[in-house]
Amino acid sequence: MSLMDHAEELRRRIIIVLVFFVLALIGGFFLSTPIITFLQQAPQAQDLPMNAFRMTDPFRIFMNFSLAVGVIIIIPVILYQLWAFIAPGLHENERKATLAYIPIAFLLFLGGLAFSYFILFPNIINFMSRLSERLNITEQYGINEYFSFLFQLTLPFGFLFQLPVVVMFLTRIGLVTPAFLRQIRKYAYFVLLVIAGLITPPELFSHLLVTVPLFILYEVSIAISVFTYRRYQQVSKNEKEV
Repeated sequence: MSLMDHAEELRRRIIIVLVFFVLALIGGFFLSTPIITFLQQAPQAQDLPMNAFRMTDPFRIFMNFSLAVGVIIIIPVILYQLWAFIAPGLHENERKATLAYIPIAFLLFLGGLAFSYFILFPNIINFMSRLSERLNITEQYGINEYFSFLFQLTLPFGFLFQLPVVVMFLTRIGLVTPAFLRQIRKYAYFVLLVIAGLITPPELFSHLLVTVPLFILYEVSIAISVFTYRRYQQVSKNEKEV
């Protein structure tokens, strides 16, 4: 394909994603209210007095949730369109193998959201509440600040949980090897430290709650890369023998 053909194909894929996003956004308008109500009744939120300090806070929260729900719904569509764009450049066995990554990636995204919401988020909230009580500070949270912090912590973790799938894919197409991942480990750890600092409050406990799982996730990615690399080498060897 020529450069113009690639550009036209990319444009077509983007239009498909945008059409599905509009449909998913409409669905998000209907799902946002019950989701917000459910999150307000969660154990970690019941003891927190949440207020709207500005007239536009309720509308802003509603729109943020609608957008977030829309993006989450179309993640499989985005992944499939990305796969369809690069699939012509892959071998037949690579196409089949990488197509199977799409449901895995979506499940990992949901797993990242669940991990950050049910494990990290309550612990950080409890730590902050105990600190406020110790300092004799009355907690009065705005609903916009509460849900903004929730988005800041959970959504990045959903995307960070894609790391094993990304490493598996890059290993499968030969761009990454286990040796390379081990070689850049200290640089990867530094990047993960920075990311953890960006999505957590500036205190050690919350930072460790995020950093340690990210380090574990990187090590898991190395193990997955080892498995994928060995399997790819074995398949290539068998094909050459045939």
